[in-house]
Amino acid sequence: MHTSHTIPLRRRPPLTLGARALVMGILNVTPDSFSDGGQHDHLAAAVAHARLMLAEGADILDIGGESTRPGAEPVGVQEELDRVLPVIDAIRAADIAAPISIDTMKPLVAHQAIEAGADIINDVTGLQGAPEMAEIAAVCGAPVIAMHWDKSWTAATEPLPAMVSWFRRTIEIADAAGVPSLVLDPGFGFTKTLTQNYSILRQLADLTQAFPEHALLVGTSRKSMIGKLLDNEPADRLPGTIATTVQGYERGGHIFRVHDVKANADALRVAQATLYGPPKREGQA
Repeated sequence: MHTSHTIPLRRRPPLTLGARALVMGILNVTPDSFSDGGQHDHLAAAVAHARLMLAEGADILDIGGESTRPGAEPVGVQEELDRVLPVIDAIRAADIAAPISIDTMKPLVAHQAIEAGADIINDVTGLQGAPEMAEIAAVCGAPVIAMHWDKSWTAATEPLPAMVSWFRRTIEIADAAGVPSLVLDPGFGFTKTLTQNYSILRQLADLTQAFPEHALLVGTSRKSMIGKLLDNEPADRLPGTIATTVQGYERGGHIFRVHDVKANADALRVAQATLYGPPKREGQA
């Protein structure tokens, strides 16, 4: 059902991926993210939210300092650094040892975030944006989450074959640079139509079969593919998010990037018990 993977981390124990899904809690330190902009862009609020997500079952904290919502203003390198580095410093100063991923498309931000205490690079351009990103990951010994974002896509693009071809190029770049580990993210919502998004979700098992050596991250939380279908706002999209999370898990997903940690973590535990059986309690045969 689920392929097994070990993701080495330079400073921390490796991540073990398989039947138990890992939850990645979103910590946007931006004023303009589509769902939670401005809520955690102060140090105390960011650290408090990090603690809350870990208490609710998050395995990884994903920190981002630039919104990628449609129409968002680009952020300069220094401004992005000024947003994310103090948060990483504060989290580590608070003795929070959980793995941190840095959500950025800028190599310099990725490099300085890793040096400050982050562990994973989450690149929305899938190593096909800035050429230096793969080299930085290799030098820092950082695994990469490579998201699919092909801006040449149209409504006529057949999703799965095009995505497989695009990810093969990403894997070539990672292998040539010596990136220690690569996780693939289908990039729900990025240049994709509503029909394409649900086609990709439906065919996730085919994507995992195409790349059995790589783990899969699913990031649908509060996205427009839910809002357009249900005609609702981001704050009302938790039920739809849980539906996509469970279906993504059933189709082989390993890591789930979410805003609402507890609800998604609970749903994933139930989905795991359904596929693999509930865990045995002490003294139970």
